[in-house]
Amino acid sequence: MSLFWQRLLVAVGMIAVASLAAKILDWRISRRTLAPEVATRYRVLRRSIFAAIVFVGIISALLVVPQIRAVAGGVLASSAVIGLVIGFASQRTIGNVVAGILIAVTQPLRLGDEVEVESGKGIVEEIGLTYTWIRTADNDRLVVPNEKLASETIRNSTIRSPETFAEASVDVPSANLRQTVQALASEGDEVYVTALTGDKATVVIRRRVTGEQLSERVASDLRIALAERLAGAAS
Repeated sequence: MSLFWQRLLVAVGMIAVASLAAKILDWRISRRTLAPEVATRYRVLRRSIFAAIVFVGIISALLVVPQIRAVAGGVLASSAVIGLVIGFASQRTIGNVVAGILIAVTQPLRLGDEVEVESGKGIVEEIGLTYTWIRTADNDRLVVPNEKLASETIRNSTIRSPETFAEASVDVPSANLRQTVQALASEGDEVYVTALTGDKATVVIRRRVTGEQLSERVASDLRIALAERLAGAAS
C-alpha cells in the first residue's frame, strides 16, 4: 500500500474517532434529567461541543495528507479574502448560531415554555444552534430562526411561573348577579364581573393552566362548561 493511501486511511480513522467521541459525549450529556432552564443550556452546549469536536477532527485529518496540507497552506495564505467572502455569505447563519448561544445563556424562552411570537403561539419543543421549533395547538411546527427570536418581542407565559390562566367571558342577566357568579365559580379558579350594562353583565372566569397544557384548549373546555352550566340553569 502506498504512503498516500496509508495517510488517507489514517485521516479517515481520525474523522471516525472524532465523530465517535462526539457522539459518546453527546450521549453522556443527554442522559441527565434536568430542570427546563438547565436543560436548555445543555441542549445548545451539546450541539456546540459536537460540532466543535467533529470540526477539529476533520481539520486534523486533512492535515495528515501532505497533498491536502500543501493546498491548505495556499488557502491560508489568502485567508483574509476567503474569510471576508465567507463572512458576507454566511452572516445570517453565523448570526443564528450566536443568537442560539445567547438564548441558551439569557433564556428568554426554555424547553417546554408556552410562548407567543410574531409567527404564532405554542410550546417550545427544540432549541437548536440555528433554529427553534415551536409546537402549535394543532400539532404543527413553527421553525423560527434564532436571530429573529433574539431581536423580537417574545411573550412567555411560563418563564416566571409554571402556571398561566385560560380565560373565558360570558354575558349573563344582571338580576340575581351574585348568585350567578357563585354558581359559575365552580367552573374556574377566579370569577369576576368586568362590565354592567342595563340588564346584562359580563362575567370573566379564569382557570389555571399548568405543565404543557395549551391555554387555548383549556379556554375552549371552559367555554363549553359555561355553556352547559347556563343551559342547565335556563331549563
